[in-house]
Amino acid sequence: MIQLSELTKAFGDRVLFDRVTWQITDRERVGLCGPNGAGKTTLMRMMAGLDEPDAGAILKPSSLTVGYLPQDGLVHTGRTVFDEASSAFDKLLSMKAEMHALEERLGDDSIPAAEHDAMLHRYSDLQERFRLDEGYSIELKSATVLQGLGFKTSDFDRQTDTFSGGWQMRLALAKLLLGRPNLLLLDEPTNHLDLEARNWLEEYLNEYPHAVILVSHDRFFLDSVVTRIADLTLRTLTDYVGNYSRYLTEHQARIEALRKAKREQDEEVARIKLFVDRFRYQATKAAQVQSRVKLLEKVVPIEVPLERKKIHFDFPACAKSGRAVIELKQARKKYGELVVFKSLDLHVERGDRIALVGPNGVGKSTLMRLLSGEEAPDTGQRTLGHNVVMQYFAQDEATRVDGYSSDGHKAGPTVYDTLASGSPLHMVPAIRNILGGFLFSGDDVYKPVRVLSGGERTRLAVARMLLRPSNTLLLDEPTNHLDLDSKEVLLDALADYGGTLVFVSHDRYFVEKLATKIVEVGSGEAIVYPGTYTEFLWRKEHGSPAGAATISSITPGASQKGAREAIGAPNTPSRTAPAKATRPKSAPNPAREEKKRDDAEARRRAKEAQARRTRVEQLEARIAECETEIREIELTMATPGFYDDRAAAQPVIDRHQALMWRVGDLMHEWEELQTVGA
Repeated sequence: MIQLSELTKAFGDRVLFDRVTWQITDRERVGLCGPNGAGKTTLMRMMAGLDEPDAGAILKPSSLTVGYLPQDGLVHTGRTVFDEASSAFDKLLSMKAEMHALEERLGDDSIPAAEHDAMLHRYSDLQERFRLDEGYSIELKSATVLQGLGFKTSDFDRQTDTFSGGWQMRLALAKLLLGRPNLLLLDEPTNHLDLEARNWLEEYLNEYPHAVILVSHDRFFLDSVVTRIADLTLRTLTDYVGNYSRYLTEHQARIEALRKAKREQDEEVARIKLFVDRFRYQATKAAQVQSRVKLLEKVVPIEVPLERKKIHFDFPACAKSGRAVIELKQARKKYGELVVFKSLDLHVERGDRIALVGPNGVGKSTLMRLLSGEEAPDTGQRTLGHNVVMQYFAQDEATRVDGYSSDGHKAGPTVYDTLASGSPLHMVPAIRNILGGFLFSGDDVYKPVRVLSGGERTRLAVARMLLRPSNTLLLDEPTNHLDLDSKEVLLDALADYGGTLVFVSHDRYFVEKLATKIVEVGSGEAIVYPGTYTEFLWRKEHGSPAGAATISSITPGASQKGAREAIGAPNTPSRTAPAKATRPKSAPNPAREEKKRDDAEARRRAKEAQARRTRVEQLEARIAECETEIREIELTMATPGFYDDRAAAQPVIDRHQALMWRVGDLMHEWEELQTVGA
């Protein structure tokens, strides 16, 4: 499909690619990996035709269509969201416009018969091509992709320039997916997506019928989507078959073998040089010396990538908090007419590891601000537990990093100063290592904070958080702007953290590794699901709220083991009771209750299956009726003189198009029911 041949690219004296030869075939899904600055974005831009190589060539067939999504910078104006997304079907929309124009002209009595017949044939050809290219499904496809990427139906008629940069990038991604290019190039496509949209995108790309190359810092996303990793290291591409986790293992083994070969080569070269230096001036050894000098000249030094040390550390010691950490009672919060939370009762206990999930805009950050005390509820109260030492990492934490001196004239604090300030004395020696883990190396640590980019400030804020003692962490999107290695540093630190953790993250791997409770936020309330994110998805898929409670409270002290036991009984309805609720005097027979639940579940499934079968039969009958009527109308439209009376012909034409749209909708519903029942 596309092939790189002896590709070379450099910026000044910095060589990114040195005579690289590589190729990708149809339907492959390749993850492009490598350290920051290795040239991943540059390579994608060259494949998209936006940049030119210094030498070599990019070979691709003339029929190849390429779609490229950059990391940011795309803006749409002048259209509604739906019209902008539908513009991916420009060819079909042009065909549709020509059909409408022909319909108008066919009703003109003054057109000669020969021209009329030619237009009629043209209209018939266009209509057939429009149908075969699924033109009648444009609206359905556009709506499906937009909703999958998080747009609400009410957003469809909004002007695109009213959306933020993140939503603009979602819209750009929607257009690319709808256009279905033969080669899809995605540079950090998950940057602006929440968990639900990422999950949808995973499924979409797994079913994508053409080739995909993507760059992502989301490990779970890479594991779920790619079938091959192309590693960009030392100015060349190396292929690893499999997903990202397999790549990590094989890449590490390869680098270790490379380092071993390098050590052996260095030792051999040192021995040869020692011989040359020792016998250089002895006539009896002249031939042997010259032989070894020539041998040294032929040695090609083995190059190995710089070793990035694995950083691990423990949080500074902090006294334990009381058992109750934070409590919200009857909390209500609204902004203008928008009610975010109606009446929220929430209890967070020591040791909880809670992930807040839900689409963008449902109130996750608002809940974090209520928990942290940054905002007070309009009604109700927030109670902080005994001896709670809290750190709150906000979404806009980068703007909270002070970059200016008190008098406003000096350069202000440096990166190193920011971490040293407020850190315990015994943590100061670890500052350089921590900064290295977040991509601040060498003289970068002495940069003034005021000159840092937004991404650099975010990384600095995360590093600062890790060096300050606390027993409760509230983290709102801490993984934004972090590369895979930096995420590993943060993840390892939080995995060993002994305090209470409440966080929001759109990184599936991050959530899966840390959370022991999932709280789904939305519709003015929240629901708690004990267990991991995978278990939460299982419950959502099976439509069972077992073990979940509308947050009147988060069950104090619920363990991960208890959560997993709850997962084993997915159909047991359970509402979290208030802490002082009176327990029943006698428990029901467990075996009998289990049998009742099993019987009820079997009846529910049988009822759902019967309902699906009934609906499928109804759909099939309705589709057959519509298709019969369509054939009859097409016979009518094909009769000579049909278009002579435009006024009489137009209702028939309108009815024909309405039926075609109707069949498309019915077929979509039929396919969905077949998928559910499979």
